[in-house]
Amino acid sequence: MKAWRFYGFSDMRLDDIPVPELKPGHVLAEILCVQPSVTEAQLAFGIPTLAFDRIRKRLETEAPVQLFGHEFCARVLKVGPGVSRFRPGDRVAARAKLPCLECPLCTAGRSALCRSGPIIGFQLPGCFCEVALLPEIALTHLADNISNSEAACLQSLSDSVASVETANIRIGDTVAVFGQGSMGLECMQIARVSGAGRVIAVDVREEACAVARELGATDVINASEADPVEAIRDLTGGNGADVVFECAGGSARQGLAGTRTLSQAIDAVRSGGTIVGVSWFGGPIEFPVDVLRERSLRYVFPDISTLEHLEHTVRLVASGRVRLKPAIRHVLEGIDKVPQAFEITANKGRYKAINPAQVVLAQ
Repeated sequence: MKAWRFYGFSDMRLDDIPVPELKPGHVLAEILCVQPSVTEAQLAFGIPTLAFDRIRKRLETEAPVQLFGHEFCARVLKVGPGVSRFRPGDRVAARAKLPCLECPLCTAGRSALCRSGPIIGFQLPGCFCEVALLPEIALTHLADNISNSEAACLQSLSDSVASVETANIRIGDTVAVFGQGSMGLECMQIARVSGAGRVIAVDVREEACAVARELGATDVINASEADPVEAIRDLTGGNGADVVFECAGGSARQGLAGTRTLSQAIDAVRSGGTIVGVSWFGGPIEFPVDVLRERSLRYVFPDISTLEHLEHTVRLVASGRVRLKPAIRHVLEGIDKVPQAFEITANKGRYKAINPAQVVLAQ
């Protein structure tokens, strides 16, 4: 089969490799549609972010490596011994981070808290390939009315579900979301259907603001034209939002906001409010702990999504409560287009992309 493998940063090659051997508890699946996450796109070009040191070590010691590709839709071809939930022909999506099943948390029945397990595309082979070996515990069935393209977004959406759950939104809360990329738009929509009374979307790109309006944001602030902190305080009677999601921070080299939106999120939340840190920064940052302490702010990080979160994304999309299609603007055909998808996803502002670029491998 054909699979993309990394020989180093900025060095990916389409190789012919054997089809993986089927193992107990796993399925062999044909990849139908796959997209690089923003994190993967940054790592592919050697830009520091989540897991940079681990990926660098793997490239230095194990190359070529079948990296990345944890956001995908696939069709089951064969099932291994012990697989009970799937059969050939089923379409599936997956969560990325899995429990190790061996640590004290896992053996005590608390595997949702495990942080020691592998990640598809990082420790496990990824899905920029024609056929993948996938653990049954990672997978969920898809509703018939969810397209392959939408299904490839469900892993990201499951992380957004976990982010909103972590926020503990109360009925009628005012929620602000900085950054209207894929996860920002997802958090905005999930917050809206989870009880938020007002949902304020913030971005610096007009194309992203337009999608936020289309997807139901109560108010949309173009931060390239107005001070978002001042605008949010004006909309909330001077108080600030009850909950703020920071989804825009990260490498300025790739058009992300650095730490600017984190500072804005702190200034835009009401005293006693909650900030959910969704972004990855790729290294240490300065953080005004005393300001948060003085204002009794809660800065929280999302829980890792579970299979239950992933299954909920299927219900959200199948019912139309969350819409994914308006953000999907770049769909490429054929496995040879994978490097182009990485280029678009790593430079979304240049290409006016919202969701990562997708690659269709099969129908």
